[in-house]
Amino acid sequence: MELLCFTRHCIKFMCKLLLFLLVLCLWIPREVVGRTGTTTISNSTDSYSRPSVLRIGALFTFNSVIGRSARPAIMAAIDDVNANTTILPGTKLEVILHDTNCSGFLGTVEALQLMENDVVVAIGPQSSGIAHIISHVVNELHVPLLSFGATDPSLSSLQHPYFIRTTQNDYFQMHAIADLVEYYRWSEVIAIFVDDDNGRNGVSALGDALAKKRAKISYKAAFTPGATKSDISDLLNGVNLMESRVYVLHVNPDSGLEIFSVAKKLGMMTSGYVWISSDWLPSVLDSLENVDTDSGVMNLLQGVITFRHHTPDTNLKKSFISRLKSLKDKDTKNFNSYALYAYDSVWLAAHALDVFLNEGGNTSFSSDPVLHNRNGSMLHLSSLRVSNGGQQFLQTILRTNFTGISGQIQFDMDKNLIHPAYDILNIGGFGSRRIGYWSNHSGLSVIAPEVLYQKPPNTSTSNQQLYSVIWPGETTKIPRGWVFPNNGKPLRIAVPNRVSYLEFVSKDKNPPGVKGYCIDVFEAAINLLPYPVPRQYILFGNGDTNPDYNDLAYQVSQNNFDAAIGDVTIVTNRTRILDFTQPFMESGLVVVVPVKRIKSSSWSFLQPFTAQMWCVTAAFFLFVGTVVWVLEHRHNTEFRGTPRQQITTVFWFSLSTMFFAHRENTVSTLGRLVLIIWLFVVLIINSSYTASLTSILTVQQLSSQIEGIDSLTSGNQPIGIQEGSFAKKYLIDELNIAPSRIVTLKNPDAYIDALTRGPNNGGVLAIVDELPYVELFMSNTNCKFRTVGKEFTKSGWGFAFQRDSPLAIDLSTAILQLSENGDLQKIHDKWLLKQDCVVEFSDDESYKLSLSSFWVLFLIIGIACFIALTVFFIKVMCQYNKFNPDPDEEHGDDKVQVQPARFKRPMLTTSFRELMDFVDKREVDIKDILRRSKKRRRNQNSEDTLGEKTCS
Repeated sequence: MELLCFTRHCIKFMCKLLLFLLVLCLWIPREVVGRTGTTTISNSTDSYSRPSVLRIGALFTFNSVIGRSARPAIMAAIDDVNANTTILPGTKLEVILHDTNCSGFLGTVEALQLMENDVVVAIGPQSSGIAHIISHVVNELHVPLLSFGATDPSLSSLQHPYFIRTTQNDYFQMHAIADLVEYYRWSEVIAIFVDDDNGRNGVSALGDALAKKRAKISYKAAFTPGATKSDISDLLNGVNLMESRVYVLHVNPDSGLEIFSVAKKLGMMTSGYVWISSDWLPSVLDSLENVDTDSGVMNLLQGVITFRHHTPDTNLKKSFISRLKSLKDKDTKNFNSYALYAYDSVWLAAHALDVFLNEGGNTSFSSDPVLHNRNGSMLHLSSLRVSNGGQQFLQTILRTNFTGISGQIQFDMDKNLIHPAYDILNIGGFGSRRIGYWSNHSGLSVIAPEVLYQKPPNTSTSNQQLYSVIWPGETTKIPRGWVFPNNGKPLRIAVPNRVSYLEFVSKDKNPPGVKGYCIDVFEAAINLLPYPVPRQYILFGNGDTNPDYNDLAYQVSQNNFDAAIGDVTIVTNRTRILDFTQPFMESGLVVVVPVKRIKSSSWSFLQPFTAQMWCVTAAFFLFVGTVVWVLEHRHNTEFRGTPRQQITTVFWFSLSTMFFAHRENTVSTLGRLVLIIWLFVVLIINSSYTASLTSILTVQQLSSQIEGIDSLTSGNQPIGIQEGSFAKKYLIDELNIAPSRIVTLKNPDAYIDALTRGPNNGGVLAIVDELPYVELFMSNTNCKFRTVGKEFTKSGWGFAFQRDSPLAIDLSTAILQLSENGDLQKIHDKWLLKQDCVVEFSDDESYKLSLSSFWVLFLIIGIACFIALTVFFIKVMCQYNKFNPDPDEEHGDDKVQVQPARFKRPMLTTSFRELMDFVDKREVDIKDILRRSKKRRRNQNSEDTLGEKTCS
């Protein structure tokens, strides 16, 4: 294809070259026959004085949509410049008009004749094809060419230094169309264009712009200039059979309406179609005398979106249009935007000439030594003269900056007008409605570009906005933009011809020839689409072994199939060449190993807790028992007695709380508080112990030491995989497992045999497969095999389509709808609802409870004990600090005498044994001593008072 395109362009270039040579051979300038060339011809004897007259040329097709608007505008501009005393004072502009008659050959002849008149600048042409040829002429003669109508993007190249475009470059218009396509989320368009320079290069720029938006031109429908209605009908009939319904029409204004006329007859202007026109269409509509009276034309265009050059709606523009309409000898009733650009082109030349002359520019012409007559030739090449100041004048034009009626006239580094912008129109009824604007500053917007230029540029997707559109068929619903090709070819769907796990997909004798879970999901999703999908299922594989799914994906990408439906896993290497739908089944690789029931050990009762947990628990039982004994010893006779009895009581009380069987009563407040908290802790520990022991005694244990993929990869024993699965490539490439370790297994029976025999008897240590297969395999084998570890990959099954297929998006929406309404689960239950393996598995340590599960409980009881002991000892020390036992009294439980505090010895001198003896006293005895001591002090105080009174 690339070679064909290159050959085609070479032929076009040779044709242009031959045409140029032919023109040189045939052209004999009428006004210079017999003239002998002089070295320099000047318009003035003084090179520094302003010339009285300067000639500019204008070259375009008079009788055309653009020409009928441009000619009055050019003449009006000449009159305005000559009437303005501030521009080119003392110099009059004269314009020389030449008609190209819509012919490349005549246009070239007219251009050469125009150059004979020593014009300092040329206005035109409107045709990009003629501009390509004339650019070579003006490059040689150093005459700037200001074109108000040639929009071909390729004319901006360095090959055409003297070509200056005074209208918008189609490069920007094609980016505007691409932004529109992206805005409505279409992925493909069909370009319909005239097969000339302007059409080809414009569509090429459109293709580049769409590629940046992840869209493309699916077909380029070209027709020759001047094509008949029959040719156009054949062309449109061909594109109507294709998938895309978004048509971009890039043609000439004088022949474009014929396209819509044929499309109307073919029924291509109805609902579901999208027509996007470049700026040629507004040029036609703006030139119509009265849109209301041209109802036949408007009926052809209902729902069309088109782009028009954006020019600010100023009073200057309004007055100029009104002035043109008032002309009597005009060829058109209304004027399009090209009239504005033609008018500003003349003013651009005038402003630049004024600056050029003020800077001492030279407007003389010299003979080109290359262009001279040889061997008596009648070509008279010496009549073509070179502008001596052409290069300087060109630079003056490029730096000119003024505000015209079309907006600001200023050029960027690529010689394009700054601030390119377009109005986006929606044609409906008897006119058009503006639905927004496009500019390279902010993309699509409903705000005028002049306002947005005052803000920072923002072309983000979220900032794009347009008003609603009335599409063909008088509908406001955005067209989908594509249909299935109406060429009698159904969708070619490849289906894996599996030999195992036939519940997912398999061959069927009845139509449609395949069945299974995946097929039912696909059919249910297809039925939710708002359009029919003709389809044909084609089995992929020989039926003896499972097919290679990577090869299946490759065949779809090579257009051997349109889609692949089945248990196709969405993996990275496949997404690079295919588009997948939303996953309809979750999947991931897991490890499968055999299991068997193992009898519990005689020491199983120790397994619920770790050794650390046992030690800490035992320590806390003794600790809490001791704390309760300390708190109850002074209050409760059950916690008193001989040392042997008290030790026995501590141990008995500690252990009996485990079963809530303690017989001792607690009477102290602190003791009861500690006991309540401890009994709660014991309840939690007992419940956890019981649950863990129950699980240990009833659980099935693995017969393999494999705990997951990590332990599997670290060994060197065989690993089984399913035939045709991507697991082999993943294990080798991603996990660096030696290929010699991998064993391919054909079906579930081979799974059972390999796992049962084990690695030492010619089997495998474990099997790596996708979760849906494994779940079905385990269910069909009564849960004799189980998975270990977690899924070490996360993926899913989806339907695969060729890149940029719109079906992938629509089916993804349908799959989500199936999931939301429950139909997806119903299909799953129909094919895959089997015995559920719910028994959990564990290794030796997984069910052991460690201290980390209970440390908060132990912390709580520890804090409670600490607080209780602190309160207890503070109380005791307060009692002991106030009273000391009288050494002259007998010591016993019933008789204890104390001395008043004022006669007691310092506490620091009291022996530890005395303190312990005090602590060992019963609380009731201490309180009795305190009461008697208080009474004795009161009596003593009374006697002292009576004695003092007697003495007095």
